[in-house]
Amino acid sequence: MNLLDRFLEQVEFSSYEEFCRGLKFKVPENFNFAYDVVDVYAEQDPEKLAIVWCNDNGGEKFITFGELKRQVDKTANFLKGQGIKKGDKVMLILRRRYEFYYFVLALSKIGAIYIPSTDQLTEKDIIYRNNAASVKMIVAFSREGILKNVEGAVKASPTVERLVLVGGGRDGWVDFDAEVEKMPDTFARPQGDEATNNDDIMVIFFTSGTTSMPKMTAHNFIYPIAHIVTSKYWHKSADGGLHLTVADSGWAKFAWGKLYGQWICGSVIFVYDMDKFDPEKLLRKIEKYRLTTFCAPPTIYRFFMQQDLSKFDLSSVQHWTTAGELLNPEILQRFKKVTGKSIANGFGQTETIVMIADFEWIEPKPGAMGRETPLFEMDIIDEDGNSCPAGVEGELVIRNVDTAKPIGLFCGYWMDEEVTKKVWHDNTYHTGDVVYKDEHGYYWFVGRNDDVIKASGYRISPFEVESALIEHPAVVECAVTGAPDKVRGTVVKATVVLAKGYEAGEELKKELQEHVKTVTAPYKYPRIIDFVDELPKTISGKIKRAQIRSQDREKAL
Repeated sequence: MNLLDRFLEQVEFSSYEEFCRGLKFKVPENFNFAYDVVDVYAEQDPEKLAIVWCNDNGGEKFITFGELKRQVDKTANFLKGQGIKKGDKVMLILRRRYEFYYFVLALSKIGAIYIPSTDQLTEKDIIYRNNAASVKMIVAFSREGILKNVEGAVKASPTVERLVLVGGGRDGWVDFDAEVEKMPDTFARPQGDEATNNDDIMVIFFTSGTTSMPKMTAHNFIYPIAHIVTSKYWHKSADGGLHLTVADSGWAKFAWGKLYGQWICGSVIFVYDMDKFDPEKLLRKIEKYRLTTFCAPPTIYRFFMQQDLSKFDLSSVQHWTTAGELLNPEILQRFKKVTGKSIANGFGQTETIVMIADFEWIEPKPGAMGRETPLFEMDIIDEDGNSCPAGVEGELVIRNVDTAKPIGLFCGYWMDEEVTKKVWHDNTYHTGDVVYKDEHGYYWFVGRNDDVIKASGYRISPFEVESALIEHPAVVECAVTGAPDKVRGTVVKATVVLAKGYEAGEELKKELQEHVKTVTAPYKYPRIIDFVDELPKTISGKIKRAQIRSQDREKAL
């Protein structure tokens, strides 16, 4: 059983061209995912499996939709008893716990706004988020480090009224596990002014803050429907299948791959609450639970390729996908050689659903992002706002965002009209990403506006140089940036993490430089190579190239 035909005029397509012509949504009035998807399953097929959860300590839980609804309704009654009402903001710091689903769906039933957050936030991060969003309640899983940070932050967060603890008791916190058991297991859908409507804000995601302070990206209640494109036509989530997207509940990727589209498609969501990333443990989970679809950031695939994949039975996985950053062609080609399966790229932002992808009819082209979703009217423009011809780099934009706002596009940055207007003006949303499109309609990533390197009169894509370096067996990960140079102004620099068995030194540096010269245009080779143990990353796992550039500028002063 799935619910796709409730929201699509046509579900199956025979080609990408038919997909582009025929994708049309049926958007109900006053849609609420918790009532109109989860509760529908609970009523019509209560024994249908919703979640398979496990951790690294032997924990395991199988949750049906019937049980999910019961727990969600009890949680909604608990939250209402704690004073949460429509429009209130609640921060969730719940790792990859199954209770995250109880709270997200319960808050949606009430009409409150949830703010997913990672447990890697510092006290300063939490203070910033609390005050920027006027957070009323924080719900956290019992882990000492994050609880201390929350408690420290509350002293400087005047809007926070309640702290709720999942997984234990603690002074100053409401014990969720104890209190929720006292609650009724039915919750009536609010009516009148308390009911949600499609334009109400459902979730606020804080961006990862690679180049500035995190922005509050607001999505409304029909955002989940748009993720049918993400799940059905890119992830290829199947009715009764078991899908894993590797993501912490603090990020938009969780909504992309562990919540909305998958359930509408009828797929079971697999949740692995890992203590820390271990490629062998993750591969064993895929093997043990017989996953059918899988999505992870490129970094995870890079570490997979450091393993002997022949030791693992991965035959159950019918479709592999990746997003977060572009996957280097070398990894894609090596993975396909070992497994016989391609990895389908996907590209989007916290502000959107998947925008460009290797959709199910498209053969992945190594190094390319894929082709555009028909949900958005996309264009590539030059500095004067003119459309770029094939092969010419420009900024990726979405047109007609005022005259025909598509579902799946954010509603703006919460309480920040000035920042919203910088990217959303003249009926156009500006992504800030530099790309080009080839003559076959495939998009190719160049970099963020701030990432593109201008050296010796050339515009150089960091992704292209990174992809060349990744082809060398000595390189596990790398970040390519522009570094200050007294003679040339700017030169290409590579910050490199080495594979086991390789030692940093001048000889290896020259070998990598020569390798890049042979793989791509010679002028793109990195004149500077730094070997490091790890790259600086945001807490969502994206490489902080801006930090590397900033450190290099400080050194040059």
